[in-house]
Amino acid sequence: MALGLLQRLYLSFLILAPFGGEKEDVHADMLSIETRSFIASTDHDFICATLDWWPPEKCDYGTCGWGLASILNLNLSNAILLNAVKAFSPLKIRLGGTLQDRVMYKAGEPQQPCSPFVKNSSHIFGFSEGCLPLSRWDELNDFFNKSGASIIFGLNALKGRVLLQDGSVGNTWDLSNAAFLINYTVAKNYSIAGWELGNELTGHGIGARLNVDQYVADVTVFMDLVNATYQGKPARPLVLAPGGFFHIDWYSAFLNKTKPGSLDVLTHHIYNLGPGSSEHLIDEILNPSYLDGCASTFSNLKEIIRRSNKSAVAWVGEAGGAYNSGHHLVTDSFVSSFWYLDQLGMSAKYDTKTYCRQTLIGGNYGLLNKDTFEPNPDYYSALLWHRLMGTRVLSFNYTGSNMTRTYAHCAKQSSGITLLLINLSGNTTSQVAVANGSDLRREEYHLTARDGDLQSQVMVLNGQILSTGTNGTIPTLKPIIIQDASPLTVAPYSILFAHFPSFYAPACT
Repeated sequence: MALGLLQRLYLSFLILAPFGGEKEDVHADMLSIETRSFIASTDHDFICATLDWWPPEKCDYGTCGWGLASILNLNLSNAILLNAVKAFSPLKIRLGGTLQDRVMYKAGEPQQPCSPFVKNSSHIFGFSEGCLPLSRWDELNDFFNKSGASIIFGLNALKGRVLLQDGSVGNTWDLSNAAFLINYTVAKNYSIAGWELGNELTGHGIGARLNVDQYVADVTVFMDLVNATYQGKPARPLVLAPGGFFHIDWYSAFLNKTKPGSLDVLTHHIYNLGPGSSEHLIDEILNPSYLDGCASTFSNLKEIIRRSNKSAVAWVGEAGGAYNSGHHLVTDSFVSSFWYLDQLGMSAKYDTKTYCRQTLIGGNYGLLNKDTFEPNPDYYSALLWHRLMGTRVLSFNYTGSNMTRTYAHCAKQSSGITLLLINLSGNTTSQVAVANGSDLRREEYHLTARDGDLQSQVMVLNGQILSTGTNGTIPTLKPIIIQDASPLTVAPYSILFAHFPSFYAPACT
């Protein structure tokens, strides 16, 4: 009885204390869920995050946001980092980024020095060629094994190429160095979930570009290499490509020209908020029409895969909201969870199987703070999605405002369903009645910013500040329990996950 009263008082506080200090509206909305079938599906480990190659000298708009957070220099012994990855069990981690096409893999013998990246404006991407020592590869794999991470590694697709004046490249791909790393990895019995070829070399490319026929030829050879290397092994890693920005004509031609069985995953990158220097990022994040603008990317990609009759599936291989390292106190603050969770829901609805966030740590869009390793708000949003939103995506009819973004999935590792509601409005509370379902008792997870500050880097769950404990432990994410069929209450500038464990949906059985 007392607990129920406290829960009601907390919900009343959310409604009666609008963050903007203005008079607040309350909208009564209705949500009706299609329970008989699901419309799309994701991987069980849909949530993915990236690690990048950028050194501390990487700067954007006068801000150097990377510090010691790259694949080459990240402190792998940090307890928060280990616990943050372990909390997902598993977290997919993609190792890649712009400089991956400038990385050599070396044993580190004295006669073959393994040099780091050096800033040099005369080089492609603004940095010299760098090197991954096998000793560092060993350290990374030890960390991945301890944390239970599932690894996707992006390989150098420009090895042996010559960059031409128009940005295109000549010569064929030299796969010898990639083969060296793959063979070493197999010999050491390191577990790799997937190998990806190239980064942002499609279409116009970023610094360099490959035409469709070149990429198709490379991927065919690449698949042959992976098949041969893993022959007789219990499982072959996925082969992924091309990791570029989606252009419908380029992607259509690429997929149509690939041989059946030569590609498992079609990856693309998306930064729908524009440059990190923009002064309008928060306005864009809170604008539902702007958020809807990237739906065509997901729907068009789904359609060209369907038309191709190929078995490849779609992944978002990299997405950080705002490109060029993001924007401090936007893409690493509470307001970022509005676009991030919305895009997770939107991409899943169009059959995207995995979504990789740029980054796990590094830049101004990391799930973890690059200096303290403390989780930023988006980390907790990702973790709640991972634990609550199942693989099957449900259709529904929602009568409310488009300022409340709504997604429905079968529950994760549990019976029933989970709803995600995101209120983009600062002065309107949504009270959402669920129209169908035999039992509407539920577990609720209300996410808000500390002190109502959208640019806060502190996440609040059901009125409690989330922070790591002693020895870097990740806090327990506890719901409040609602024992009746009252409407869902989504306060201004807040996010709600609601798990209905007894909601009967044949699509989820």
